[in-house]
Amino acid sequence: MAVRHCLIRTSPGTVWAVLADGTRYADWVVGTSSSRPVRGHWPQKDAAIGYEVRIGPVGLTNETVVRRCEEGTLLELEAKAGWLGTARIAIELRPWGEDCLVIVDEHPLRGAGGLLHNVGTEAMIQLRHRAMLARLSRLCEAEARTGTRDTTDGRSARTSAGAPGGEHA
Repeated sequence: MAVRHCLIRTSPGTVWAVLADGTRYADWVVGTSSSRPVRGHWPQKDAAIGYEVRIGPVGLTNETVVRRCEEGTLLELEAKAGWLGTARIAIELRPWGEDCLVIVDEHPLRGAGGLLHNVGTEAMIQLRHRAMLARLSRLCEAEARTGTRDTTDGRSARTSAGAPGGEHA
């Protein structure tokens, strides 16, 4: 089971604001090139976002569904990966003084991914989590510092409290 943690130097509210915006999924999830709402209101239970993974000229689309949400503290997702099956991804936020301790726990749930799961795939998931948490940390800390929404493509947009992607401390 791939469990990784990261201390993000901002409030849990700021981190939650990023997680709660389904359009920002591609900003911090490694391998995802875009994301969009599919159904429901993200991150409420059973809401889904569609995402695209680009491999050269080929784009693969799938979706991630919220299976459990405790606003501000816990988001459990089921990410679909076509013939590979699905994975359970739990993201827990814990206050840590003025900061936020983020704990990510991911493991295969259904399909070929579970059958093929081994030490090698576990190591790959750990590397992916390290990069993903670094991206999430960078986004959240920059947002807290400047009030600017940073994106992986170099664009930035001014945010305000209460707006999607804004700081909700």
